[in-house]
Amino acid sequence: MTRPEPHGINRRSVLRGAAIAGAAASLPQILISTRAHAADDGTGGSYVIAFDDNGAKRQTILGLGFEIQSDSIGSNDGPTDDTVVSGVPLDLTAAGAYTRFINDMLKGGRTDRGFRYCRLAMGLYHRGVTTDGKRFQDRYTDQTRKLAKMVQDAGIEGLGVEYWSPAPYWKSNGQLGGGPNRNATLASFAPTDVAAMGDAMVTDLNYLVENSRETPTSPPRLQIAWWSLQNEPNQGASYSSCKYTDEQYRDVFNIVAPKIRTAFPQAKIHATSISGWWNNRGSVLKNSATSMQYIDAWTWHKIGADSNTQITENYTGSGVAFRPVFNNEFEYLSGHGPVTDQDTLNTAQSIMNWMTFENSPTWWWLHALKPSTDSLSENYGLGTWRPPGAPVDSRFPNLQPGDWTWNPRNWNAVAGFVRFMPWDSVRYNVEEPHPTEAAGGLKTHLNGTTTPGGITYRPNQRIMAWKTPGDKPVFVVTNRGNANYTFTVDTRTTGTFRGYRYGPSSNMLSIGAKTGTALTITVPPLSIEFWVHD
Repeated sequence: MTRPEPHGINRRSVLRGAAIAGAAASLPQILISTRAHAADDGTGGSYVIAFDDNGAKRQTILGLGFEIQSDSIGSNDGPTDDTVVSGVPLDLTAAGAYTRFINDMLKGGRTDRGFRYCRLAMGLYHRGVTTDGKRFQDRYTDQTRKLAKMVQDAGIEGLGVEYWSPAPYWKSNGQLGGGPNRNATLASFAPTDVAAMGDAMVTDLNYLVENSRETPTSPPRLQIAWWSLQNEPNQGASYSSCKYTDEQYRDVFNIVAPKIRTAFPQAKIHATSISGWWNNRGSVLKNSATSMQYIDAWTWHKIGADSNTQITENYTGSGVAFRPVFNNEFEYLSGHGPVTDQDTLNTAQSIMNWMTFENSPTWWWLHALKPSTDSLSENYGLGTWRPPGAPVDSRFPNLQPGDWTWNPRNWNAVAGFVRFMPWDSVRYNVEEPHPTEAAGGLKTHLNGTTTPGGITYRPNQRIMAWKTPGDKPVFVVTNRGNANYTFTVDTRTTGTFRGYRYGPSSNMLSIGAKTGTALTITVPPLSIEFWVHD
């Protein structure tokens, strides 16, 4: 059972309507942020937002997503530990912890709803297994019902269900993890066996929907909004994973995806959940008419990548094979080191640049909350929770069992978008000035060509504009430089805009109001400012 589309929008049509043409290019799969963007790009520039021109409308931005850790995993992405039962929302037992999580984070302080999609790692964070080993079920009592209550309370549209591993019966090693050599794959690629696995995956999704009911006769509280065959299919891991060659991925996808589409016609299907349409895997999918019937979007994992890569490289695909692209996993890995103040601006600009330069309809952070028992909690989570029974962690000395706290460098980068960019906002074009440093000023493909007409930009000072579904103009500006930068913005609309500032250690600071068509806004270093029309 699915809920009606908000505002009468057909989501699949919206996704296809976001298309723009671009030439195919070769891209690296994962880039780590350079974290070196202190150079000043000049003192200011003039910008024009054509809020008065319907021709300036760009893609519909569906809303943001996050991942939920509803079960335990070893620290630093180690093997799963099934002796531990721990997760969110299960562990939020301290007074007010759950309510704060719903209202302050998942709704972003809004009264209606904030995040739109909740990514669920099937076979990892939902990994209870039936006795025959073919299907997934709750690993602890009411796991799905607790997840469904969280989704309902936060007003989230639905789950983005993505397999980290099929159930163990279908695996070459008979277990969820990749094993010592991390190379576990399917036990059989025979079409009849793959079809049986596809039927089991449909049953998995039906299990989530049916067990989301508050009572046996209540309507379901979960729907499947997105589905993906396999997270990062090209690489294994000690935790839940499954490897596919490019041709194996295509062949399995072509058998399973039609079953998902028939059972859940409103669910959107994305591929390849690491490198989009790039490399041979993308080619074999694009060359398959069957595959392209079912791919609604290409997904990338630009984990901790410099936000400028959305400007200097091409992720949009081309021709009849084009589908909208978006980043469905963003965090900072252990090799990156601790999250920095610069990273707060990099994350915010990642959201902006995916949407401005790649016309992405959505963007997903990795985890809402990570446990204090995980050494990477501050790199991966918008916040951190302390599981009941967990020892005090020196990073969070005042965090009580069953409670959670913010990771401000991550949360403050995302918070303003959750609060001020409601579902189905429409992006508007912004005319930007030429950069003071011409090098890199054109969006280039890695084959050495440039985008026709060229795109100029400032790497440290970014701007994005949209109108809410209620037709309210909003724009955001950032300054990743080391000196003040003045945006002179012609909004082509009258009235008053009110400003709210975010940064590595600041959240929604009111910075006053400006009235008139042309606004002069001086933004301090390492700041993100949202300007919202009354």
